[in-house]
This record gives sequence, C-alpha cells and structure tokens, in this order.
Amino acid sequence: MVLHGAVIIEQGVKFALLSVKQSVTQYTVRSTRFRQAVRPFFPNMPIILMSQDKDGVPHYYGRKDIVEFLKTVPLDRIPWKVYHIY
Repeated sequence: MVLHGAVIIEQGVKFALLSVKQSVTQYTVRSTRFRQAVRPFFPNMPIILMSQDKDGVPHYYGRKDIVEFLKTVPLDRIPWKVYHIY
C-alpha cells in the first residue's frame, strides 16, 4: 500500500496525517477500520485522515484539537511524503 501523509510535531504533539479517498472519511466505520489498519506503522501517534471534496476543500477525521489546528494550515505547507506500507 502506498500512502501520502506526514508526521507532524506541533506544540509537543506528534501525529500522523494521512490523505485518503473521500469514501473513507464519509463513513465512521471505514475511517475507524483504516486508522486501525495503519496504526502499527504510526505507533503511539494520533492518526488524522484527510480527504478532499470535488472542489479541493480538505475534510479531516480524527482528534478534534488536531483537526481544528489543521483547518488553519494550508495544504501546501504540510510536509507530505510517500509511505510504502507492506
């Protein structure tokens, strides 16, 4: 599996931000299952999922304080990387 994401440390909190399809973030069950599946690759970190709608507007799923912070950060300021997960 190839993921686009970033590991970010902000105000002493280290978390993973992962870009996913909108079909993942639209349903709580899918979001929860996806986060559980990738948790071993991002241990001891809150995992935030991000998808974009047809207009490119990001939508986040995860810990509320981190989501509120991410809403203030332009997407081009995120240090995106490609993660190869096997």
